[in-house]
Amino acid sequence: MSDTRIRDVRVILTEPDNIRLVIVKIETTEPGLYGVGCATFTQRPSTVKAAVEDYLRPFLLDKSVDDIEDVWQSSYVSSYWRNSGVLNNAMSGVDQALWDIKGKLAGMPVYDLLGGRAREAAAVYVHASGGTPEEVGDKMEAFMEKGFHHIRVQVDTPGYATYGTRGARKSAARPKSRKDQVSQGPIPVTSWLREYDPKTLYAHPGGVFEPKPYMRSALGLFEYIRGRFGYGVEILHDVHERIPPILGVWLAKEVEKYQLFFLEDLFPPEDQDYFRMVREQCATPIAMGELWNNPHEIIPMIRERLIDFIRIHISQIGGITPARKIAAMGELLNVRTAWHGPGDTSPVGHAANLMLDINTTNFGIQEYAIFPDRTKEVFPGCPEVRDGFMWPNGKPGLGIDIDEKLARKYPFKERAFGGAWDTVRRADGSVVRP
Repeated sequence: MSDTRIRDVRVILTEPDNIRLVIVKIETTEPGLYGVGCATFTQRPSTVKAAVEDYLRPFLLDKSVDDIEDVWQSSYVSSYWRNSGVLNNAMSGVDQALWDIKGKLAGMPVYDLLGGRAREAAAVYVHASGGTPEEVGDKMEAFMEKGFHHIRVQVDTPGYATYGTRGARKSAARPKSRKDQVSQGPIPVTSWLREYDPKTLYAHPGGVFEPKPYMRSALGLFEYIRGRFGYGVEILHDVHERIPPILGVWLAKEVEKYQLFFLEDLFPPEDQDYFRMVREQCATPIAMGELWNNPHEIIPMIRERLIDFIRIHISQIGGITPARKIAAMGELLNVRTAWHGPGDTSPVGHAANLMLDINTTNFGIQEYAIFPDRTKEVFPGCPEVRDGFMWPNGKPGLGIDIDEKLARKYPFKERAFGGAWDTVRRADGSVVRP
């Protein structure tokens, strides 16, 4: 046990790839020893910064860096009300940084501190999206040539906004009649109703989404992919909770024949009971979790085996400390991990994901964001991906750092609505989640 204590807790804000990243840096009483952690909540970064600097920092100064569990548990109740996205991300930055420090003190990668390797590298999946099935297929083929075996596929729904693709921000031309509307394909349903003004409907930046045209596009994409590539490549798809629950049940049944690796976020957290209905009717593998930040949402889904993959965003639930416990529960019930890993998980967050991937017996797959070179320069030690696998570098701690001088070259940019997640609308103007 060391006598090293927390000397300072700082927040570093940077945006090298048009995504706002939040990094916590803990400096210790041992000269030159520090740790970094991901606290990225890209829709609310300034509130996370305030939570760290105004509340957690004074609470944690002079505490021992050895006592990660005690730091997490005491921080968890320090605001009395708990399980908020802001507090959890702030705690995650601290928690990951402390694991980084502990690994450096021990001279071990964090996965060794957790019990050692269950595998040498973590299989990853990448994203292929496009305006047409052919375009998606071409991107898949390029990824497959680079050795990727798991690919998430999303395709535009003509005339509509579509999650995971460019989508449509403006309506198609108004047809002259309902008959024309049918012949022209999936034109927004209200485009032929005189009482609606398309300029008003489509002025919203998020665009317009309708469930059934989206589902037809998705099913057409799966049919095309299996016809072109067969079943030798694993495909994944994200519904992103946008369709009514009963249609989600129908979609899960319809995609069973295409043998998806998993179908993601079929329902919002508020409608989780519908997963029981899916389980009773089909064997489509289900992934869920990036919207969870409360253990009371998570535990029943694992305990009742209503999901197959835990898709939690690690910083959103508070860091490595709670994530490893959730993974252990999943192991007992044969539910696999698939930690959330898009571009708004910082490279530090990806390194934390990888530590758990390497150690966890019930690892399933890891989402991977392809970072540009400038981001990798800001974050030396960014995990390497080759042949469809993410490989640890074996360095002590998380194996990653941040170049603060370079990070300052990429300050946050101004954003409409403060950078809030922009809402998508139905054709009648009502909000779609999310």
